[in-house]
Amino acid sequence: MGAAIESGAMKPWYLYLIECRDGSVYTGIAIDVAGRYAAHCAGKGARYTRSHPPLRLLGYEAYPDRSSASQAEYRIKQMAPAEKRRYAEGLPFRGE
Repeated sequence: MGAAIESGAMKPWYLYLIECRDGSVYTGIAIDVAGRYAAHCAGKGARYTRSHPPLRLLGYEAYPDRSSASQAEYRIKQMAPAEKRRYAEGLPFRGE
């Protein structure tokens, strides 16, 4: 994370992982993780979480911009659910 995030000059983007009730793990990016998670829980998030309701937020991590968050999202989406859970265990911000 760069100095711009630490000083508050730029709003960071976050990569977040949600464990769904069926055991799958959803990966997304957002500026406001709490707001986005609430939208997923209310059935107003991504199409995927409307049909695979969230169980809990596994965790999230900050990136300096949307581009780097999107690149991380792509990498994580290539992982199997078990790998995503292991990855989430090392995230700086843990979920519920």
